[in-house]
Amino acid sequence: MRAVIFEEFQQPLSIQTVPDPIPDSEGVVLRVMAAGLCRSDWHGWMGHDPEIALPHVPGHELSGVVEAVGKNVTNWRIGDRVTVPFVGGCGCCPQCISGNHQVCDAQFQPGFTHWGCFAEYVGIQRADINLVRLPDSMSYVTASSLGCRFITSFRAIVDQGGVRPGQWVAVHGCGGVGLSAIMIANALGANVIAIDIGAKQLAFASELGAITTINAIETDNVVDAVREISQGGAHVSIDALGSQQTCFNSIANLRKRGKHIQVGLMTGNHQHPRIPMDRVLADELEVIGSHGMQAFRYKEMLAMITHGKLMPEKLVGELISLEGSLDALAKLDQFSNIGMTVINKFN
Repeated sequence: MRAVIFEEFQQPLSIQTVPDPIPDSEGVVLRVMAAGLCRSDWHGWMGHDPEIALPHVPGHELSGVVEAVGKNVTNWRIGDRVTVPFVGGCGCCPQCISGNHQVCDAQFQPGFTHWGCFAEYVGIQRADINLVRLPDSMSYVTASSLGCRFITSFRAIVDQGGVRPGQWVAVHGCGGVGLSAIMIANALGANVIAIDIGAKQLAFASELGAITTINAIETDNVVDAVREISQGGAHVSIDALGSQQTCFNSIANLRKRGKHIQVGLMTGNHQHPRIPMDRVLADELEVIGSHGMQAFRYKEMLAMITHGKLMPEKLVGELISLEGSLDALAKLDQFSNIGMTVINKFN
C-alpha cells in the first residue's frame, strides 16, 4: 500500500510503498476512505509523543470500509462502513470494565502506538468494542472529522462538563476542538463565549453559535471580560488550545463551583502551567481532563447529527490528496486554515 512515512522526527515526510496490514485475530483492516489532519499528528511528527516508534505512519482521524476481518471478530463484516475513536480500549482492564475505554490501561491509538491512517489501509485492534457503524446518510469525509476533535469536544461538553441550557460556556481557542465545542454547546442551549486571537476564527465561531466573541489580543483582561459578559463567570470553561495562558484564563474566568475542562494538549514548556489554586479552593472549582470518547458513546452524538442538531460537515475546510498531506502536516502549527483539512484521495 501507499503510505505517508516519517523516518526521523521533524524531518520531511515521504510517500512509500509498504506491506499491507494483516488483521490479528480480534482486529480488522480498513480501506481508508477519508483521514483528517489534526494538530496531534503534528505533535507526533515533532517527537512530542513517547509512544511513537520510527519509522512511522501518522494519522488518527479516519473513516473507511472493512476490508479484512480477524477470525475472532463477531460484529463486523467485509464491506461495513465504519469509523473509530482515536483511543481504542482493550475491553478487560479495570478502566474498560468501568466503561472508560478512553483511558484504557492498555490502549492503542492508530497514528501513535501503531501505524495510522495516512495510508490506503490501516489495521484496527479489538474491533468488536472499538469500531462504530456509520449512518448510511453520513459521508466518509464527515465521519473522518469526528475521530478526534469532535468526539473529544462532545465528551468534554456533554459528559465531563454536563452543560445545560442557559449556562455560560467559555471556549478558549477556536481551532478544530474549540469550534466543535462551540457547535455542541450551542446545540445544548448554552450561551457560548468564544475567545481567540484571529478575527476569521472568531467570525466563524459566531456562525457556529457563539453569542459573543473576545479577541484576546485586543482585550486587556480576558478573564474580566468573560466574567463581565457572563455576569459572574462561566459555568463551564474549556481550554481548547493548550497553553499556559489559555489554561490559566479558563480556570480564572469561572464562576463559583464552575468547571474547567482541559482538552488542548499541553506539551513542551506548557506541560505544567500555573493554576489559580486559591480560587480553585475558595470557589470550589473543578479542574477536569477530557481525553477522547468511547465507541459506545457515539450513539447519542450520531443521533444528534442525523437529526440535524449537529453539523460537523461545516467544520471541514479543505480536501487534499495523500501527496498534499506531506506539506500540510508539517504546517499544522501555523493555524492557517479555518476548518479541518481532510485527505480523501489515496492513489
